[in-house]
Amino acid sequence: MFDNPLRMWKDRLGTPVAARMERVSPSLVTWTALVFGLAAAGLAALGWYWGALALWLLNRTLDGLDGLLARLHGRQSDFGGYLDILLDFVVYALVPLGLAWSIREPACYLAAAFLLASFYINSASWMYLAALLEKRSARSPQTQTSVVMPAGLIGGFETVVAYALFLVFPAQITPLFCVFAVLVLFTAFQRLFWAWKTFPPS
Repeated sequence: MFDNPLRMWKDRLGTPVAARMERVSPSLVTWTALVFGLAAAGLAALGWYWGALALWLLNRTLDGLDGLLARLHGRQSDFGGYLDILLDFVVYALVPLGLAWSIREPACYLAAAFLLASFYINSASWMYLAALLEKRSARSPQTQTSVVMPAGLIGGFETVVAYALFLVFPAQITPLFCVFAVLVLFTAFQRLFWAWKTFPPS
């Protein structure tokens, strides 16, 4: 929901850093972000939540830096965008699993399954839609991302905040998982409704 409005501020803060990293490969930053994301999931599984939080925020910072680095130095590529989102989803899946493992309660496992199922449905809600929009040349230059998708209630910024809350309040992880899953499903419904209006069924 806030991704596009916040992107201007993110780029403004990150540009001085990225400008000094001309020799650094954006893909290297992407892989480094993955390492921190995997470490965050591992620390979450061990119950070291504050350390996991720090690594999660570092993962998200690097995730924002790789694309900015590629754009600033003319090194954007389709593979880079693909790799970025693929590795993002690896981390998105493993951090909640790590948290559920640390709690080890049946209700938490079910809530984690509900959350991951909502991600699965939401991914389907925008990935094929993004392909249709590309087919119709509907790319928006304002997004500055590798794929175009309709905005929804839950985006990247909201996910950063939600995962931070998961790690700060692990005792409340089961209801937090469920609430966020419902919000993600609502986002999928928003995109379904948008697609129904934009591509009316015959």
